[in-house]
Amino acid sequence: MVCDLGYPFLALIVKDGEFWGVFESNDYAKREEKHCYIDITQEHRDKLEELEKGFKIKEVFEGISWETTPLDIAKQISKSVAKRAVAAKVDGELWDLLRPLEANAQLEILDFESKEAQQVLWRSSALVLAEACQGYFGSVIVDVGLSKAGFYCDMAGPQQPGHGVSQTHYKPLEELVKQAVLEKQPFQRLVANRDELKEIFADNPYKQRIINEKMSHDSKAVVYRYAQAVEIWSEPLLPSSEKIAAFALLNNSASYFLGDAKNDSLQRIHGISFPDKKRMAEHKKLLEEAARRDHRKIGREQELFFFHELSPGSAFFLPHGTRIYNKLMQFIRGKYWEHGFEEVVTPNMFNTELWKQSGHWQNYQDNMFKLNVDQQEFALKPMNCPGHCLMFGMRSRSYRELPLRFADFGVLHRNEASGALSGLARVRRFQQDDAHIFCLQGQVKSEISLAFLMLRHVYEVFGFQFKLKLSTRPDNFVGDIEVWDQAEQQLQEALDEFGYPWELNPGDGAFYGPKIDIVICDALGRDQQCATIQLDFQLPKRFQLQVLGADASGKPEQPVIIHRAVLGSLERMMAMLIEHYAGKWPFWLSPRQVIVVPTSNADHTHVEQVKQQIHKAGFYVDADVSGDTLNKKIRNAELAQYNFICVVGEQEQLHGCVNVRSRDDASAKGRGQMLKVGAFIDQLNQLNSISN
Repeated sequence: MVCDLGYPFLALIVKDGEFWGVFESNDYAKREEKHCYIDITQEHRDKLEELEKGFKIKEVFEGISWETTPLDIAKQISKSVAKRAVAAKVDGELWDLLRPLEANAQLEILDFESKEAQQVLWRSSALVLAEACQGYFGSVIVDVGLSKAGFYCDMAGPQQPGHGVSQTHYKPLEELVKQAVLEKQPFQRLVANRDELKEIFADNPYKQRIINEKMSHDSKAVVYRYAQAVEIWSEPLLPSSEKIAAFALLNNSASYFLGDAKNDSLQRIHGISFPDKKRMAEHKKLLEEAARRDHRKIGREQELFFFHELSPGSAFFLPHGTRIYNKLMQFIRGKYWEHGFEEVVTPNMFNTELWKQSGHWQNYQDNMFKLNVDQQEFALKPMNCPGHCLMFGMRSRSYRELPLRFADFGVLHRNEASGALSGLARVRRFQQDDAHIFCLQGQVKSEISLAFLMLRHVYEVFGFQFKLKLSTRPDNFVGDIEVWDQAEQQLQEALDEFGYPWELNPGDGAFYGPKIDIVICDALGRDQQCATIQLDFQLPKRFQLQVLGADASGKPEQPVIIHRAVLGSLERMMAMLIEHYAGKWPFWLSPRQVIVVPTSNADHTHVEQVKQQIHKAGFYVDADVSGDTLNKKIRNAELAQYNFICVVGEQEQLHGCVNVRSRDDASAKGRGQMLKVGAFIDQLNQLNSISN
């Protein structure tokens, strides 16, 4: 049995049941050839106890089937490994630490550094929270689950009439959890059939409905019990609540049973937990910084956008916000020009026959806004691809026209649930830098490579780091397996040649084609998915798209569609950029680039002339001619995040200059730099070209 913590390792070799070597290496075979072994001593065992988290321990152990557990193995390795252990993997399958091993296997012990282990701790914490809520409120626990970072508990109640969950309840609930941790209460894993589950949840009508609708009569499910709380869950939990060393409730909100607004409204509480208090302190600092950068807060302070109850989920972009929005589109349009994309405009509303032909009606109609026109059913478009297929199919196409790259900033509408709306990050009305590339199968690799080049430049300009994941053929794929294999091979070759690290995500592609997901990392270290590159073999088939002349026999060939977006939703990207920059916009994207600030004795006519010079050069410029003191004007401009403050007084007017203070140059803030207006504009032109 091999135990693998996933780091550079100190290895102990066991032969015939006895230890016979120890070394530090990443290459077992190489060391074995050199016979570089030393006898195991207590000193070596002591050494294992001192290993930092950055090492992994690789050993071969003997165990007893259905008796030896992963935690038993972890304890044999060292106390520190056992202490840090959260879960295990057995031949790649996530496993409880106390669940007995069944046969020879490769065992991996997971600590909290692993994302999977984090989810184990958070699932366990959710069940502890459910127990606390059940006891404190007397509520029916409807569901517990994972959020993006942490967990939640949904309950029907509380039972006190007219009283919902509030922040005043957080401390008592946290105290109940703290007490449970001290008591080291165990999590119990059980396997139950449908009838047994109905008996377990006899007093829970919500679970009864799920069991009746989701489970067949002969099916079984894994359930976990913690004290009086029980949940259906196939994924493993902790051995006990002891490892939940730090626990905090974050917020509460309303939710709906099964996420459907037609069902009962529920109370949802969100929480976070960690295996040590240090991580909790770091997380709270991160939350404080995230709150400071919240795009809704900065958007309000900088007057970029707002929302109104008369059009929920649709942003009103104010002049300064519209400047950013338009600049993003202008930036991408420049990339389109470089990479040979043709921008098109398509209708906002289509007869539902289009969506039935594309397959979206069968799978997506609940998320579409529908309306009747001339006694026919129409819907606002939630995506552009079917319209682009109509464009491609409007006439016969020669293979010489390919690749054909359509780009569309058309307005899209998706009927998101009201509870899911979240500032610009989740809206109902939005625009995308949406593009569809129609190409031959043999052109896929080159088109993907061009997409990577565009993506890299765009993200480098924004200062984003990014990761790539290739999702391959799922079990429910449609089409010829040979076509899939060829396409996946081209994607892998393009990824290898691109030179960035990438991960393989087997079986997670869409049923109609493999895809590459691009995950970016913002200034707070948070992963966000915006861009996507998706191959589609089925949409061309549904719309009977053909290309003539590609085959020597004259037989028409079906093209491949590449769905491609770099920014994704402009609204969501704008939210991310606000938080990434914390409202301190780079000059080329800034809605407040320059402000002219006159001294008390300055000629306001000259101030207006300077403003007009900068404006005519194509820059956003304001002038503060209020009655405030000079220091007050400068301070207001700094708070508003102007990139440059140009102070103008008698001396500046006499010499045709401005005294320039740069937001991003601390050395120039106090005294400024005297520049001719023309020279200052030349500097601005240089800065403005950075995005190109």
